[in-house]
Amino acid sequence: MFAKGRSIGLFASVAVLCIAASTFAIKVTEQAGAAHGYPGLCDINGKKLADGEFRQWVEGDHLYVVISYKFPNGQSFEEKARFRQESELMQEQWSWKELTKGTLQREFTADFLSGIGTAHVRKDNKDVSEKIEIEPGRTFAGFGFTMALSNLRKRLIHGEQLQLKAVGFSPFPTLKPQVVTVTISYGGLQHMRMGGRSLKGDQFVIHPEIPLIAKLFVKVPDTKIWLTNPAPPGFLRWEGPIVLPSDSLIRVDLLSGAKSGPAQ
Repeated sequence: MFAKGRSIGLFASVAVLCIAASTFAIKVTEQAGAAHGYPGLCDINGKKLADGEFRQWVEGDHLYVVISYKFPNGQSFEEKARFRQESELMQEQWSWKELTKGTLQREFTADFLSGIGTAHVRKDNKDVSEKIEIEPGRTFAGFGFTMALSNLRKRLIHGEQLQLKAVGFSPFPTLKPQVVTVTISYGGLQHMRMGGRSLKGDQFVIHPEIPLIAKLFVKVPDTKIWLTNPAPPGFLRWEGPIVLPSDSLIRVDLLSGAKSGPAQ
């Protein structure tokens, strides 16, 4: 399980739903340690596209995560993140880059400490660097949401809907880095096939709260993340756009295989 230090290869019916106050901090209930895995990246229908490698380790007060994918055509993706997980969870850095045969094509970064977001797209000769409004301990990007969900799982499966902040980038031509509010909810216990096995996991939905006027110009899909069940919770599956809202939807499975089945 990625987030639990083991190596291998958001609605349920509830009586009461409540929105958390905007100032809550994420208490660390699931301390993440070293982990090494080999996930598979698929299209949204489950066809395998790339082999992946997941590495997670602790150095001093920090947790580091590196996830890489290699495609048969020489294309590759790499995501990096750094966290503090003392009494509260805090993401400090995030980056994602795409290369073709070693040549950088796209790169997106967020420095949560300086509050700077950057975007680079080679084919459009586009470089953007802007200040973004980070709320420490409540703002996340990429794999940071899997970390956050691991520590919020109990609250979510008991019916709470929680709001966090997400770092994102507007589609071309602006590529402007921005922070948006997202509502996270529990989608229930589901079963799925991956790596030749049938597994079950808890689904969580990350829904961007986009202003109505903005919805006329850009569609921002929900992101879905599944954590392993039973506990302790670790990464099981991720579905959403690659990076930009206009990117293709993909699926990442904990276990790589030739075919990935839908969650049911």
